[in-house]
Amino acid sequence: MASTTDVKETLAELNRDSFVSLLSKLIGESKFVQNNPPDLIPEEDRVVKHVLDVLLPFSTTTGGGPLVVNHVTYFPGRGNVIVEYPGTVPGKILSFVGCHMDVVTANPNDWEFDPFSLSIEGDKLRGRGTTDCLGHVALVTELMRKLGETKPKLKSTVVAVFIANEENSSISGVGVDALVKDGLLNKLKEGPLYWIDTADKQPCVGTGGMIPWKLQVTGKLFHSGLAHKAINPLELAMESLKEIQSRFYRDFPPHPRELVYGYATPSTMKPTQWSYPGGGINQIPAECTVSGDVRLTPFYNVKDVMKKLQEHVDDINDNIEKLETRGPVSKYVLTDENLRGSLTISFDEASSGVACNLESKGFHVLCKATEEVVGHVKPYSITGALPLIRELQDEGFDVQTSGYGLMSTYHAKNEYCLLADMCQGYRVFVSIISQLED
Repeated sequence: MASTTDVKETLAELNRDSFVSLLSKLIGESKFVQNNPPDLIPEEDRVVKHVLDVLLPFSTTTGGGPLVVNHVTYFPGRGNVIVEYPGTVPGKILSFVGCHMDVVTANPNDWEFDPFSLSIEGDKLRGRGTTDCLGHVALVTELMRKLGETKPKLKSTVVAVFIANEENSSISGVGVDALVKDGLLNKLKEGPLYWIDTADKQPCVGTGGMIPWKLQVTGKLFHSGLAHKAINPLELAMESLKEIQSRFYRDFPPHPRELVYGYATPSTMKPTQWSYPGGGINQIPAECTVSGDVRLTPFYNVKDVMKKLQEHVDDINDNIEKLETRGPVSKYVLTDENLRGSLTISFDEASSGVACNLESKGFHVLCKATEEVVGHVKPYSITGALPLIRELQDEGFDVQTSGYGLMSTYHAKNEYCLLADMCQGYRVFVSIISQLED
């Protein structure tokens, strides 16, 4: 069997020229893999083609090599790729999953350079998808190419899974959810699964749940010069939301385990959008809508939060005359007309956060590899949502997450990654493989 030293010497360093060449081809497809339905449906097979061009020469079917390559498609033009480098010990396995082949949208008019072609400025590799996540697709492809080319004798089977449809959850049955449902990833439960789609070269050990909410507020329309005859829904929305938020933070305060996981923030509830039907500035409207989200650390239950928020809205409706008002004629009940202002809360599809297993072998190996390559290790957590990895965790996978792009450029204008960071990411992968050989 290969020793730790043998593995590191065999897999060596990232081939920079090969990596940049592949990444250039992938970024050249980024315009066609933007994910924003119904207008933009990604064609991930355009990326798949380039991945297969690299790996098929080392495959069992077309190149006489060791790689087992499986192109799995559930929707025309939107494929996934599972690549396996077989080891010698049954049941000994590790996997790199989560490299997705779709991207968020980019408006070229807002960028300082063309988002849909790779440009290089010093160590910066610039373009939509360089950080999230085509840079990682190219990186893991290069790792699997190197395994196929050098054929080290490993105990562990190494699997890479490139997926479709990560950037939008409104369409299901296209990507990793379908692969799991069909049992195509079942054997990955036997070892650590590294989800490669975060940033900044450190283990991301926690993510957040997300509950999109909408508060619809009904009052009574009237002339603003006769405010005593109106129920102002804007005032009612502001005061009721303040009360609901106060109760939320009482019910779901900072959790002690958030310190252990290094969360940047505790759970939060806040408004992010405001709308009303329109009208003159001298008119108090009849209704308005405030929308926002809850970001929830995984130590609280999403359903508990939704239930509590509904209870608070019901209580405010039942006792609306007790809610604080604004000014001498502000009111939410018109007794003479038997009218009461009212609130209705609704929720869009919610997702739960993830707390990675800090006791697992997979986590300790990732930490050791990160310290060895990057020079320090400092796991972190954010309340950004990655619902796909929670689903994997619920299915019994030991999910650990990391990534080698830049958090500051995720989903941002002028996206880029650093070639030096990607080189370190490759070395982390090699260290993980070599450690698990022992």
